[in-house]
Amino acid sequence: MADYRVFNVVILGLGFLFIFTAFTTCGNIEQTVIKSMANKTVIGSGYHSLGIIYGVFSVSNLFAPTVVSVLGPRLTMFLSGVLYSGYIAVFILPATWSLYMTSILIGVGAAMLWTAQGHFLVQNSDAATINRNTGVFWGLLQCSMLFGNLYIYFDWNGVTEITDSNRKTMFIVLLVISVLGSLCFSVLRKSQQQEEVLSEEEGQSLLSARVMYKQKAASAIREAKSDLRTMLQLSRSRTILLLSGCMAYSGLELSFYSGVYGTCIGATSHFGKAAKGLIGLSGIVVGIGEIIGGGLFGLVCKNNRLRRTSVVFLGMVVHFIAFYLIFLNIPDDAPVVFKTGTQHQPYLVPSVSIALLCSFLLGLGDSCFNTQLYSILGSVYAEQSAPAFTIFKFIQSICAAVAFFYSGYLLLSWQLLVMVLIGFVGTLCFFVVEKLQNVAVALEQQ
Repeated sequence: MADYRVFNVVILGLGFLFIFTAFTTCGNIEQTVIKSMANKTVIGSGYHSLGIIYGVFSVSNLFAPTVVSVLGPRLTMFLSGVLYSGYIAVFILPATWSLYMTSILIGVGAAMLWTAQGHFLVQNSDAATINRNTGVFWGLLQCSMLFGNLYIYFDWNGVTEITDSNRKTMFIVLLVISVLGSLCFSVLRKSQQQEEVLSEEEGQSLLSARVMYKQKAASAIREAKSDLRTMLQLSRSRTILLLSGCMAYSGLELSFYSGVYGTCIGATSHFGKAAKGLIGLSGIVVGIGEIIGGGLFGLVCKNNRLRRTSVVFLGMVVHFIAFYLIFLNIPDDAPVVFKTGTQHQPYLVPSVSIALLCSFLLGLGDSCFNTQLYSILGSVYAEQSAPAFTIFKFIQSICAAVAFFYSGYLLLSWQLLVMVLIGFVGTLCFFVVEKLQNVAVALEQQ
């Protein structure tokens, strides 16, 4: 049978593009939408919902490989996509119980989805095509921040209050996009590697399907126990302990740019009728920063033209500049104001240009930290990459969850201060790890 690996990689990327166009857009506007429904149908918080998602996601990562091994990556991704669609659908006919219940389910689904994606991408790649396939996938994924937010900008521009009609129209569109993503997973083809395994299994006529699934499950559980032991060992290593500060910071700033900052812009009274539309425009500019940074620093790292420490230092400086401008430009009560617009006055007259510049810097800085964390983990733990990346996702997701929970209570200045302190310490620790690695490499070459 023909090799469908290129087809699979493109369809995989399109599936994630559709699903995360819906989910990223939802996360960006969630708190604003729920504020518009206050005292009506939902008594809750978009921040808390996102916090639950990331908290459950971090824990679910520990057993996701077992589920993927038993069900297979294609079925796992399809079922996970259905959970994402269910979360989007909640906002069409919202209720408090369904919001939080689907937050738990999508946290589980997200862990399954990303684990299955990694398995499927590897199955459809070899040493010669893995870099190309990864680039195609991530390129399509990063575009997910553009399209949904563009729709928000045009649909909400000039709107001062989000009506039920606005909300339903928006989330019906997002639901359709999410369902398209799930359907993409249903048309993925078996790779040649899977077909060879299946043909061998078909030849073993004495084994029933039930016995084969039991064997798969037993094997998956043994692998999961082995990976868990490896993770516990790595978590006590000096490198992981030092990098945990940088990982934690990546979670804090993830929650800020993906859910908090857009809400702050939408709540800024000075922006008037343009405020709600600017939420979408801000999301687009963050996406542009991510795309430029990911492409630029991925290439820089690949060609070794700059050290990892230089890119991380640039990311810290870029973020600190953004935080300072946000502190001056956005009212301090913007994250916590609920029924009305902001009441506090910022140090500057709020400027749309400065707000969007900060959005770009947030996306650019985030790409600096993430590309280099992936790079150093892949370099240090080349033989144990899966457990190392699971630890990274665990720490990042836990910190993102914590940040979402305090975002509805802390004033903007305090949130920025927390990120500055942890970001500074995390960057210093990254420098120490890189120095230790350079010394180790130098000793090996002697």
